[in-house]
Amino acid sequence: MVRPAGGGDGIVTTTAQRRKCAADPREGCAVTTNLIEPGELGRHRADPDWAIIDCRFELARPDWGEQAFAAAHIPNALYAHLDRDLSGPRTALTGRHPLPEFGALVATFGRWGIDDRVQVVAYDQGGAVAFAARLWWLLRWLGHGKVAVLDGGLAAWERAGLPLDSVTTARAPRRFRAAPAADAVVTSAALERLVASGALERGEQLLVDARGADRFAGENETLDPVAGHVPGARNHPFAINLDARGRFLVEVAGLPGARLYAGSWSEWIRDPARPVARGPEAPAGAGAEAQAAAAPPNTRTS
Repeated sequence: MVRPAGGGDGIVTTTAQRRKCAADPREGCAVTTNLIEPGELGRHRADPDWAIIDCRFELARPDWGEQAFAAAHIPNALYAHLDRDLSGPRTALTGRHPLPEFGALVATFGRWGIDDRVQVVAYDQGGAVAFAARLWWLLRWLGHGKVAVLDGGLAAWERAGLPLDSVTTARAPRRFRAAPAADAVVTSAALERLVASGALERGEQLLVDARGADRFAGENETLDPVAGHVPGARNHPFAINLDARGRFLVEVAGLPGARLYAGSWSEWIRDPARPVARGPEAPAGAGAEAQAAAAPPNTRTS
């Protein structure tokens, strides 16, 4: 994520959002835009204007999520496969999971029966929300704000004693009207210019790397052929936002102006000329000298 340095505009909570819905019937009291509790989702699982999407996936086992879905899932849920549904085709220049082509994504959402009236809820297994969060972001990117992530994932649903099903269901297709957000994505070329400008080093722009601290430091790279991070990036592992049960510690802090570097680390390292830094995060504003030693651009790790 890339955003200008500076403050946000306060905290937006699911509770506050529910009060807004209750105060304005036009909003519809069912609208939830960030997180949703298992009990609340359970009350709506048979509602035709609610679409439940199972996003379970493992990078090392691409078939696991679909197999787990076939064995047991939240009743009436559909399955979203990271590679087939939530990513576009890979090329020699992209990372592992490029953004889907616009028309294909619109068609997918329509096939899942999503239109302006539909509340979407995405969920993962629990303990990690990366793939449910990806669907959340994709829908919001295309202008659909009625989307939430199940807090605690399927594990929280099961702890609440709510039912599971193994029956595959289908929703009637609807027309998904997209209104893409402008300037929501950062390209590799734009990020290269940002790195070269020194704005990250000076703290004028903020690049957040949400991978684990070990991968950020280049100490335990098990997925990509090059270890390290984009020079000037700050490390905030997504897992520290969750408690021991995989539930969010806070809901959402208002930080306007953020953009997504969709290509991520796996796309950055496609070009061996791009700089790579290693080691722990440097102090904010410390400059290039305080960064961990930059590895030669074409250095590879086994």
